[in-house]
Amino acid sequence: MDDKRILTDHVLRLTNALLNAGVEAAVISPGSRSTPLAYAFAASNALKTYMQIDERSAAYFALGMAKASNKPVVLLCTSGTAASNYHPAITEAYYAKIPLIAITADRPHELRGVGAPQAIDQLNLYGKHVKFSVDLPLPDEHPAIADFLDRHIQRAVSTAMTSPAGPVHLNVPLREPLLIDFERKIAPSTFVESVKGKIGLSEVQVNRLNDLLSNTKKGLFIAGELPVGFDQDAFWTFAKSLQWPVLCDPLSNLRSNVPADCRDLCIEHYDALLKSESFCGRAVPDTVIRIGAQPVSKPLTLFLSKAKPPVFVAVDESPEFRDSIGVVTHHIQAAPEALFNLKITSEHVAYKKLWISANEIASEVTAQYTGDLGDEGIIVKRLLELLPSESDVFVGSSMPIRDVDTFFSKTNKDIALFANRGTNGIDGVVSSAFGVQAVRKRNSFLLIGDLSFLHDVNGLAISRFQETDLTIVILNNDGGGIFSYLSQATVPNHFEELFGTPTGLTFEHIAAMYDAQYTAVQNADQFSNELQKEKTKPIRIIEVFTSRPVNVKTHRAYWTEIIERLDRNE
Repeated sequence: MDDKRILTDHVLRLTNALLNAGVEAAVISPGSRSTPLAYAFAASNALKTYMQIDERSAAYFALGMAKASNKPVVLLCTSGTAASNYHPAITEAYYAKIPLIAITADRPHELRGVGAPQAIDQLNLYGKHVKFSVDLPLPDEHPAIADFLDRHIQRAVSTAMTSPAGPVHLNVPLREPLLIDFERKIAPSTFVESVKGKIGLSEVQVNRLNDLLSNTKKGLFIAGELPVGFDQDAFWTFAKSLQWPVLCDPLSNLRSNVPADCRDLCIEHYDALLKSESFCGRAVPDTVIRIGAQPVSKPLTLFLSKAKPPVFVAVDESPEFRDSIGVVTHHIQAAPEALFNLKITSEHVAYKKLWISANEIASEVTAQYTGDLGDEGIIVKRLLELLPSESDVFVGSSMPIRDVDTFFSKTNKDIALFANRGTNGIDGVVSSAFGVQAVRKRNSFLLIGDLSFLHDVNGLAISRFQETDLTIVILNNDGGGIFSYLSQATVPNHFEELFGTPTGLTFEHIAAMYDAQYTAVQNADQFSNELQKEKTKPIRIIEVFTSRPVNVKTHRAYWTEIIERLDRNE
């Protein structure tokens, strides 16, 4: 009886410590060794719990929730390979700076390394892909254990939330029997709170930046992926006073709700513009400010790498340098909002007009773009144009995010974009989209390729355990479309076998398995009509059949037209 009391107190103490640290949600995968914690989580009125039987999918689902809420989310699984299946999402969370709290139940110390079933070495299981890892003590009635849990759980959550945010790992050994007393209450924590201050700039630092930036003649502002809750109104107020062109990555979400008096400053077609060598030559900046992660666009990366601006200021709360091309000259460790205190005065009208004029040309070409049968660009363009306000779109890696970068024109509508760009992988995308939808509860869409969808078909199982509401648009080009744009495509030997990787699969039977609303379409008009029809089931799948060769041809024609018009306008 004492064992049950001690175990109950232990898991309740751990649960309450998580709540006290600000955790509001936990994603649970079923298993025996994690039973006491699963019971404690489910019995807590203050902790919202979600179920997913596949740990790999569960971790990506939690990642989507944490991304959408900007709050830590707990993962709970049993011992053994269940814990190993968290690793891909934990890796993504580490590089994307997402706060996950991975809790892995474990065998007690006497059952480790002796051939016990479902026992692997879980200590430091995630290596350098977590910010903090601890093997918690076994349940014990000594009061020091309770104090240890109170403070170490807070430490773990605070570490996960401190810039750079990221995942942490709590390994929890438990002995049998694994049942708890549901009627038992425990004393409140002896730990009260942890207060985090905002990273800002001192008056001296503000003055130094003002001096550094005020002589700028050709200033360029770059906004990469920004977190939920970023103050867009304050940003555009600052941008209006600065009067620099702003290159807005789609994941910055600054292309949506653009104020009327700032629309010309929002440059969204820079990816296409920077494919023009002549424009690149005219557009070299002397000063760059970047907030957020490095943008999706490869032409922008190549442009900056070649230009090497004399002053390149990267503003990031993290001390880590997100500077893969080695061009940053000044790293400012502060929240992006700290910039809004700057008072920069400079003359750069000609440079601003250069970008605005070029962007208008690209906007005209994009507005007139009709693609061709088999083209994916026109499907993405129609999707983005037809989205209702208050919509969220989770975007897959490879071609989908690049097409969104290309065809998402600035809008007055409230549209938010999400993607897993920490490691740019194509796995776990379905699960992450469900995670975003679970938190945001808005009009929710997923844009994904066929191979990425296959990678995470198990993510659809989430719909069997909680309410879901998601429209999934699958661009089925029967393989890996991104490789058709890379150097591998110039070598016909083994291209299809190694990179095209056609499967010949379609997804109507998968849709039927999960009772999803399903339609297959062949062209953009059919897609538009289907997208505007009433959604009748929690999951709607629209499968669009496209052609890799046609897709490459139409995209290159689109870029060529922009380049030619830019050259004529020079």
